[in-house]
Amino acid sequence: MQKRQERLQKIISAHGAASRRKAEQMIIDGRVCVNGTPATIGQSAEFGLDLITIDGKPLCAEDEHVYLMLNKPRGYITTISDDRGRKTVMSLVADVGKRIYPVGRLDMNSEGLLLFTNDGAFSNRITHPSYQKKKTYEVEVYGDVRNAVSSLQQPIEIDNRLIQAVSVELAKVTSSGGEIRITIVEGRNRQVRKMCAVCGVKVRSLRRISVGELELGDLKIGKWRYLRDEELKAIL
Repeated sequence: MQKRQERLQKIISAHGAASRRKAEQMIIDGRVCVNGTPATIGQSAEFGLDLITIDGKPLCAEDEHVYLMLNKPRGYITTISDDRGRKTVMSLVADVGKRIYPVGRLDMNSEGLLLFTNDGAFSNRITHPSYQKKKTYEVEVYGDVRNAVSSLQQPIEIDNRLIQAVSVELAKVTSSGGEIRITIVEGRNRQVRKMCAVCGVKVRSLRRISVGELELGDLKIGKWRYLRDEELKAIL
């Protein structure tokens, strides 16, 4: 049977040792070796045939993959660590007891559904554009909400790229604005906020309520729970 080689950063990520970006930095820093020789960016190997070590320790599969969702509050940044001392989402899942990392991102002033895992293949399945995972947001805005909904339903140019929401619904109208429900697939940095700004409304609050087939439901803000087996099967 033909041997199957893969890029080192993909192998490291798939076995829960680090995200692909972090794995690349590990390789650059000389922390990764293959069969006793320092690895290089772009190098491939076969897990189980080649001896892959990180800081001198063999790369092993995680005993158990972990999948969970957090209802992220405002004021936390979506990163593993921060050199500016800001609060990160990792402090909210510190009691999980395993090394995990966030899947995708929510900006500091946004809240709602954020996934975590130690399974690189799962993370890629959720975040890679080719899988077209829909993400739905409830957005409270100031301004002419009716006109904004009409504009948001059309193609919009953001950062020199033409994008279009999957769906846009007017959920509520108030004296100062209202609430819009927006579903997208691109997930670019601060995309929903930028879309609203282009369409003439200012975001008051933004909450993600679903990713693919996963729904936030009644999970309390700041709390997390493991994904159920049926949820994993549905999203994969």
